[in-house]
Amino acid sequence: MALQVGIVGGGQLARMMIAPAVELGLGVRVLAEEPGMSAGLAATAVGDYRDLDTVLAFAKDVDVLTFDHEHVPQDVLRGLVDAGVAVHPGPDALAYAQDKIDMRTKLAELGLPQPDWAAVTDAAALDAFIADHGGRAVVKTPRGGYDGKGVRVVSSSAEATDWLDGLADGAALLAEELVPFTRELAQQVARRPSGELLVYPVVETVQQGGVCAEAIAPAPHSAGRLADVAAEIGEAIATGLGVTGMLAVELFQTGDERLLVNELAMRPHNSGHWTQDGSITSQFEQHLRAVLDLPLGDTAMRAPHAVMVNILGGPAEGTLGERLPDALAAHPSAKVHTYGKDPRPGRKVGHVNVAGDDLDTVVYEARAAASFFLD
Repeated sequence: MALQVGIVGGGQLARMMIAPAVELGLGVRVLAEEPGMSAGLAATAVGDYRDLDTVLAFAKDVDVLTFDHEHVPQDVLRGLVDAGVAVHPGPDALAYAQDKIDMRTKLAELGLPQPDWAAVTDAAALDAFIADHGGRAVVKTPRGGYDGKGVRVVSSSAEATDWLDGLADGAALLAEELVPFTRELAQQVARRPSGELLVYPVVETVQQGGVCAEAIAPAPHSAGRLADVAAEIGEAIATGLGVTGMLAVELFQTGDERLLVNELAMRPHNSGHWTQDGSITSQFEQHLRAVLDLPLGDTAMRAPHAVMVNILGGPAEGTLGERLPDALAAHPSAKVHTYGKDPRPGRKVGHVNVAGDDLDTVVYEARAAASFFLD
């Protein structure tokens, strides 16, 4: 019988693992949060990922359990491990993707470069941090935030009063220096349980409203020291945190050429979608290989440049499918990936990948093809 991979979460990341699973001859099963989700093609169960019994029932016939997101509670993760389920990444690693204060503490222990930060529990502590960091700071909720949610740039604790007042006993907010970065980068790393580790080329990401809008691989002007340092940071985090599967390390590049760790994701990540058509082994296939402890695939690029442009929101009227023929006709070099989601302002409903020899041409083709799905 084919090896069976169980994926908790029915979003587009799970959806994009289905095709490489089929190509590798793997069985893939999805525990979706509700019917009709993006990964509904392989949804064999619908249920609450926060309920141990639900997830145990889903996992009873799989060889490995992995995730579309990092939100499965620690008690559920540890209950799965105690029941003998192979969970990758495991709870010890996922803890650092689930709590940003724990992540900052661990990265400091590992001696890795990151913004100055503090855990603050009251207005006085936050105001003191702001005063010590030029009058502005970034405040984050330690758990649950993504795509710009749970993040504020503030110049006074008054701008975070609701978060401070809502803190439970013993809880804190994360305050970080407002880094004067010149651009954002992302480093993808794959690591399997037996220890094999491979890195992808570091990419430049472009954000819109806290959401990744574009990824350019490799990051322009990154050859040499910059790429080496990004890879070293990614490798150190993957090894130091015991990550299994795909790891995305979001980085700030500063004007004096430093790299600082921003955030982590322990799963396929938006900044790695370009690998579907620009790399010999996509991040989705690689994640499956890694969590099953299969030999990892080549991470080399298929062409000198690859660009991913997200389709954010989609058309105000109609469906993406109605726009597809014109986009494909106008841009035959573009690879269009849609997520089976209804258009909605700001929602990630698909992306476009283009790979080629000339960066300007690749960027133009990807942006132009994506524009067919927007109003």
